Amino acid sequence: MFLFRLGGKIARHRGLVVAFWILVLAALIGGNRTLGTDYDDTFVLPGASSQAGQDVLAERFGLTGTNGQVLVTATSGKITDQANSDEVAKLAKKISDVDEVAAGNPLEGDYALVSDDEKHTIIQVRFVSQNPDEDTLDEVTHAATPPSGSTVETSIGGDAYKGGGEPSKIPELLGLLVSFLILAVTFGSFLAAGMPILTSMIGVGITLSGVVIVTHATTVSSSAPTLAEMLGLAVGIDYALFILSRHRRNLAEGHSPTESMSRALATAGSAVVFAGATVVIALCGLTVAGIPVLTVMGLAAAAAVSVAVTLALTLLPAIALLLGERLRPKMKAPKEEKPRKKKAAAPPKAKVGFAERWVSAVTKVPLLTIAAVLVILGIATIPATQLDLALPDNSTAPEDTSARQTYDGITEAFGAGYNSPLSVTANIITSTDPTKTVDDLAKKVQDVPDVVHIMQATPNPGADTGLVALVPKDGQTAESTATLVQALRDRSAQWEEELGVTDILIAGTTAVNIDVSKQLADALLPFAAIVMGLSVILLMIVFRSLAVPIKATLGYLLSVGAALGSVVAAFQWGWLDAVMGESAGPIVSFLPIFVMGVLFGLAMDYEMFLVSAMREEFVVSGNASEAIHHGFKASSKVVTAAAMIMTSVFIAFIPGGSATIKPIALGLAIGVAVDAFVVRMTLVPAVLMLLGRGAWWLPAWLERALPEVDVEGAALHRKVAYEDWAADRTPTAVFASELVVAKGAQPLDIVAPLGEVTRVVAPKGADERTLANVLAGRTRPSGGELVVDGLLLPEQREQVNRVASVVDLTGSSTEAELEQRIRATARLSSGSRRARREQLDRTVALVGELKRAIGSGSPHTMRSALVDAAQAVASGVRTVVITGLDALLLAQDRHRTERLADALAGHGLAVVLLLTHAGETAAPTDPPGSRETDPREKQEKQEKQEKRAVHD
Repeated sequence: MFLFRLGGKIARHRGLVVAFWILVLAALIGGNRTLGTDYDDTFVLPGASSQAGQDVLAERFGLTGTNGQVLVTATSGKITDQANSDEVAKLAKKISDVDEVAAGNPLEGDYALVSDDEKHTIIQVRFVSQNPDEDTLDEVTHAATPPSGSTVETSIGGDAYKGGGEPSKIPELLGLLVSFLILAVTFGSFLAAGMPILTSMIGVGITLSGVVIVTHATTVSSSAPTLAEMLGLAVGIDYALFILSRHRRNLAEGHSPTESMSRALATAGSAVVFAGATVVIALCGLTVAGIPVLTVMGLAAAAAVSVAVTLALTLLPAIALLLGERLRPKMKAPKEEKPRKKKAAAPPKAKVGFAERWVSAVTKVPLLTIAAVLVILGIATIPATQLDLALPDNSTAPEDTSARQTYDGITEAFGAGYNSPLSVTANIITSTDPTKTVDDLAKKVQDVPDVVHIMQATPNPGADTGLVALVPKDGQTAESTATLVQALRDRSAQWEEELGVTDILIAGTTAVNIDVSKQLADALLPFAAIVMGLSVILLMIVFRSLAVPIKATLGYLLSVGAALGSVVAAFQWGWLDAVMGESAGPIVSFLPIFVMGVLFGLAMDYEMFLVSAMREEFVVSGNASEAIHHGFKASSKVVTAAAMIMTSVFIAFIPGGSATIKPIALGLAIGVAVDAFVVRMTLVPAVLMLLGRGAWWLPAWLERALPEVDVEGAALHRKVAYEDWAADRTPTAVFASELVVAKGAQPLDIVAPLGEVTRVVAPKGADERTLANVLAGRTRPSGGELVVDGLLLPEQREQVNRVASVVDLTGSSTEAELEQRIRATARLSSGSRRARREQLDRTVALVGELKRAIGSGSPHTMRSALVDAAQAVASGVRTVVITGLDALLLAQDRHRTERLADALAGHGLAVVLLLTHAGETAAPTDPPGSRETDPREKQEKQEKQEKRAVHD
């Protein structure tokens, strides 16, 4: 009910809410502009040996930053010719003159680097910063450019030059335009269609500005803001769509704008909170990989979703309430029928919409539908079985960039491995000849298969650490390079023993990236297990079913399989190279885990909106088949619009995206489309139809163990219905309609007004003690409606425990025990010492008052009941349920109980006196729909109705 009350608060302060969010956006944009960006695409892997090697390079050799490469090609002659070698030396000197940049002459020393055709060499450039600014990169580019008339030509690339520039925003704007058109068709209003777009863009602005500010506090990948933007737009529009569509439906039913929005927040808003929470939990689950950059990436995306949910629950309602009646759908006036001269024909058949035709088609032969979907999605998943993961390098950069051209030039002149050098470090502090020790280590490294060149072998200035830089046969993403890294590690122990060195480590960006890819691959199964386990538990809580969560989770796996399969076919196999502008190659390592996390939340979103409508219909009608049809018809339109919007937003990020973003955007677009249209709107109805009533079965023990969660706001409808019923009646403390106390018990109706004693006969199949615990909120009922002091059960069970109490007449205690219990209860109560003392005194006084009320000579067995009753009155309880009356053998004890009940009613409490035998006074006012208080009479009536139904 919190969200319902939130709607009223926003209505009273709608202008302030809008102003608050505008100020937040302005403040964050100001901070963004002031600080600027500081992205860092370096992958750090705490605890890995490659990361330890990187730390050694930074500490002992000063190699702290990223690297660049300058491919130098002789336009005539050999690169080693005097004129050409002089040009190379000049270029290396000019590059080194740039602040915070170092470069060496590759033609000098024992390990001169010359291509086989002797026309090329590579100047290795080292930057102090891991993320050099554009000015530094431009200076290095200028220094590496030979003057006019030079005998050499150059191309610059490497990790420092990712290339591509700022992507075009036109595709994203087109995606927003498509979303706007979908919303306009869905709402039939341009004004309503613009609101989700506006709030989602504000949310994205807040998120991206926040991410920029966070880059100055921690390592944030340059891909993080794009991923956050993509998710923020998609879920922001969808969540606003869900709430606004419910608001307009409420307006169409005649509710005032404030009441309409309050109800929309309590129903669709609850669903949005659940959906957003699942996405956030899944994205935060990326921390299982243990990679800081990926963790921050997931947290940035989770922040975008959280902001989208918050704005959908606050800013969107505020704007909608500012617009007021302008959002109320216009009702079409009925056409006047002209009098007919001829005999009236039969009334036309009701128009059957596409949703109804579709659900009828897919559920007509459910086994056939299920088989077709499984075959289609099974085929789509086949490519995912050949998923090859690696971190991206410049081999996948756009072909028109210097980074890609340099990569291809080095590969052609030297081999792919020269783009992915490795480093071997060793502690040589015990060596008496550091240079010889390092040379010996270099010779051993050179003998390892797939090592094609030693670029450098040198001790550091302190002569305590040796460095051997080597070139593998193939590039970073090749399997042979990962095998080489492992081979070097396997030989390190033997080399340490033979050379008298310690702590040999394999380092370099290539080694770190290989380790990151392996760790991400290893984290995939644990992450999938967490996601699927969470899926089953959450949906079991929401739908109170065993089959629905299992079916939903298996459907989610099919969606993930199709999404990953499409990515493999398009990017790894190269089926869409011409369209995507990329070259075939391995998939970015964190794509599977990221796509799985996002799709999990979105899949549960569609499952909840679609199946909850079916469950609601089933609870009302009890007809599983009709529930599928009615529920699908009621929810398919909004689910269709939401899926189309998300798909269009994700697709919009493909044309201008980087090599990292494009496959993620495609995977999410395909995954959302498949999950919504193939799994949720085709497979799910067929499976539910096949299972029938069994789809909604849940073991009783599990039903009791699971907490109550009202995702679709069903409690709101019950609350409103109860308040409408109670509006013109005596204030009621207990209301029960068709209440089933325990499984197999007869249903029961109760109305217990405040200030009166209501006698209730325990239903057949349940004892009075169980009934007492149900009425006081201590035991969950098996079915029916139960409201205690305006609180719904079982949803508000904890609150009911504070306003309802059970007085058991069969309890017995000594005077000393009762006095001790009174004092202990007072001490445990909240409030000041004075307040606790006053409650103690009031309880003691009430015990005396109740003793006098029931008369002298009360038996010892009623002492405990008197104390319980006095404590209930003193603590502000509104309802007292008295049980154990039938255990009293003496008539005078029964009369005393009656006087006790009257005394409690005199204090304004509702007193429910439980009996196990019929014949007592009925409740003063029967609930709507029934007049019987004795369950035996209700059973007779039900039997007659069943016989009549069978006869009909």
